[in-house]
Amino acid sequence: MQLGFVGIGVMGKSMAKHLLQAGHEVNVYTRTKEKADELLTIGAHWKSTLKELAESSEVIITMIGYPKDVEDVYFKENGLLQSAKSGTTLIDMTTSKPSLAERIAKASAERGCSALDAPVSGGDVGAQNGTLTIMVGGSEQTFQQMLPIFELMGTNIQLHGPAGSGQHAKMCNQIAVAASMIGAGEALGYAKQAGLDQQKVLDTISKGAGGSWTLNNLAPRMLNGDFEPGFTVKHFIKDMDIALEEVEAMDKDLPGLALVKSLYDELVEKGETDSGTQSIYKLWQ
Repeated sequence: MQLGFVGIGVMGKSMAKHLLQAGHEVNVYTRTKEKADELLTIGAHWKSTLKELAESSEVIITMIGYPKDVEDVYFKENGLLQSAKSGTTLIDMTTSKPSLAERIAKASAERGCSALDAPVSGGDVGAQNGTLTIMVGGSEQTFQQMLPIFELMGTNIQLHGPAGSGQHAKMCNQIAVAASMIGAGEALGYAKQAGLDQQKVLDTISKGAGGSWTLNNLAPRMLNGDFEPGFTVKHFIKDMDIALEEVEAMDKDLPGLALVKSLYDELVEKGETDSGTQSIYKLWQ
């Protein structure tokens, strides 16, 4: 199958690599060609424009930064929607706004194409191992058709409803992640102040009721002083902003999430914009 992949970042590179290794022809486009060099050496095909990529792909996957980037890639002149052939399936795996996912689905249908919103969770480790959680919004038929593609990148794959539902499910995920991040940072910070062996504490609590993906995967990085990004502070703030905007539209609030976001805003002020989300631990060092 001819696949197109737009966005070769920390996550996208590993995801596209799995598609290549499964034997698919993969066309790639990213604003900085050097980011695609590794994929090109193992058989990916470089496309210099979105138009060129869209015209040569049956399925197009996007994994980019912000909602404004998604909107630009899909809706601009000679962008994906204008250039995609009838029958193309467009899959946005960026964490973005549910309302934008609905717009993309509507515009895709008007052009004889299908669309799914399919944001992911699992970080760089999940992308590398092909074990991502994938939360999908769209039609059952399109989901079933694309399931073999998703299964190359993830192991926990669920359709949550019509267009936009995948993005709403991802917001639920990020709300839970926010709570686990502050919990891990505070727990390890408390252990240090109490004079405990932090590694021993981590080994203990990660196997009890307080255990979590964050404790298993990111807390060790906190203790090792490894703040390289599997997922950046700036992108996590973007996700939290979306969730807070969505809940405001529901006339509700998320006080816990608002607190965590304020702490990440503090990290940005300290110059940690491009650090990994585990850098929240620095607030308790």
